[in-house]
Amino acid sequence: MAMTHVNGRDGGGATGPDAGAPRRITILGSTGSIGCNTIDLIERHPGAFEVEALTARGNVKLLAEQAIRLRPQLAVVADPAKYDELKRALSGTNIAVAAGPEALVEAAQRPADWVMSAIVGAAGLKATLAAVNRGACVALANKESLVCAGDLMTHAVRRNKATLLPVDSEHNAIFQCFESDRRSSIEKLILTASGGPFRTRPRAELKNVTPKQAVAHPNWEMGAKISVDSATMMNKGLEVIEAHHLFAMPESRIDVVVHPQSIIHSMVAYEDGSVLAQLGTPDMRTPIAYTLAWPRRMPSPSARLDLAKVGTLTFETPDTERFPALRLARQALRDGGTAPTILNAANEVAVYSFLDGKIGFLDITAVVEDTLAAMPAEEMTDLEQLHGVDAEARAVAQRCAVAAAGRR
Repeated sequence: MAMTHVNGRDGGGATGPDAGAPRRITILGSTGSIGCNTIDLIERHPGAFEVEALTARGNVKLLAEQAIRLRPQLAVVADPAKYDELKRALSGTNIAVAAGPEALVEAAQRPADWVMSAIVGAAGLKATLAAVNRGACVALANKESLVCAGDLMTHAVRRNKATLLPVDSEHNAIFQCFESDRRSSIEKLILTASGGPFRTRPRAELKNVTPKQAVAHPNWEMGAKISVDSATMMNKGLEVIEAHHLFAMPESRIDVVVHPQSIIHSMVAYEDGSVLAQLGTPDMRTPIAYTLAWPRRMPSPSARLDLAKVGTLTFETPDTERFPALRLARQALRDGGTAPTILNAANEVAVYSFLDGKIGFLDITAVVEDTLAAMPAEEMTDLEQLHGVDAEARAVAQRCAVAAAGRR
């Protein structure tokens, strides 16, 4: 599969560990969970990587610590109000400092071979597209870029001969099992889901779930927003949309199965009855390492899988009555156009309203459903249109959240 394809695995001309010249990298979202795990891997392989740029939303203290250790050419904080704080923290280091949304785009446009796109939410879309538009190899942890602008993103990848490598454990697993030269023999993709912390809890008991309970994922260490998405199973709905764009697979051929142990990260089923699966312990450093060294592999400190110790692997059908988010996401994908953009924007507003204690856990998907009902999908045309739809959907979702809060 050619390197210019979204799901390519041909690594002609790639650099990285054991490949000669150091791979030059930029990390968009370096202070989040994915960014910190990426830096952990980099620091375990001295001399294999050089850092071009690091960015963070607002955690200046951690960003400055990372920059002092890694010595990038540029450090960016997305919050303009934090510019002076970052400037002081990096005084005397010769590291350039910038702030604001446009500075994130500038960081993505700098001459790095490999860009980690790990900014949470739709805020990462513009910078991710900037990296794609200059033909970079982009490791995509920001699923919202494909959810909100899948067709625009994949067209840009092909037009600019860029490479898009999936970092999500599920899509990375499919990527490792996906035989692109036998695409016609693939029957379906099977995404696995842990089921989150409330997998066995009756829906009636979910009404009083607290943010602290919702972010306590049983298997993975993730940020608060992604953890809540796991608890509602919206993350799996977003991943269905992402898989559709990454692998050019119709929604009807993308299955979801609940696998509480999080050992099998996803599967690809073929027409001869074979099902290829990627297994491993639940540690994001495994898929990050796969993309960081791609098309080679590199050592990772992830705990090694001991199947005898695990003993049993179990699987369940998702309960879309208890967790309607998966149904809403599939419908948005079938509706097409801007529907997934609306879905994502409404979900972000609802999740942060829940984390702020303004609405209840069950209100999250209710806000999303109400927003989708209030905004008919349009044909997707360009990024400017998507920004407008995203802003309108957030305003509608905010009104729906206020109404939900009033009913509590």
